Amino acid sequence: MFTTFRGGQSGGWKVTSVARIKGETLPKVAALSVIASEAIALPLLPSQTSWRLAGVLSHLRYTETAEKEQLAAAQAGLGRPEATHAALIPIRKSAEWWELTQDERRKIFEDKSQHIAGTVKYLPAIARQLYHSRDLGVPFDFLTWFEFSPEHVPLFDELVGMLRATEEWAYVEREVDVRVIRED
Repeated sequence: MFTTFRGGQSGGWKVTSVARIKGETLPKVAALSVIASEAIALPLLPSQTSWRLAGVLSHLRYTETAEKEQLAAAQAGLGRPEATHAALIPIRKSAEWWELTQDERRKIFEDKSQHIAGTVKYLPAIARQLYHSRDLGVPFDFLTWFEFSPEHVPLFDELVGMLRATEEWAYVEREVDVRVIRED
C-alpha cells in the first residue's frame, strides 16, 4: 500500500508552515492531500500540485520484540477526530548512514539515540506512521506522518526537538517540517 502526500492548492489539510530544518526545503503550498492507494497517486491537475512525495508501509527494521509490543500497547491510530493538527516530516539520511551495517545503525538508532525508548512517553497523544521511500525515486528516505490535537502541539515540538538532538540526527542531510491543520 502506497501513501502519496501532494502539496498544492487544494487538499484535506491546510498547510500552516513549511520549514527547512536541514538541507533544501520544499516549495510552500496552501494545502496537502494524503492519498492511500495500491499505486503511487499522480497529480490530478499538475498545475495545482507543487510537489509529490510517496512512501510505502513496510516492516519494522530496527525494532526488537519487546519494543514492538511496547509501541503497540501505547500508540494511537491515525484519523482520530480530535487530532486536527498534523506534521509531515520527510527525511533523507546521508550515504555514511546507509554504508553502516544493520547492527551499526541499530546501535545508533536505539542504544545511543534512544529513538524508541525516548518517544514512548509521547504516546498516545501523538500518533505516527512511518513510510519508507528510499527506493521509490523520491528525494527522501522516510516520510513520517504525525497527528495530534491542538493542545499537544507543544508536546510534539518537544518530541521533534528531542529527536533532533540525538546522535542519529547527525546522519540526516535533509529534513523539512510541514505543519498542517485538517480542513473541514
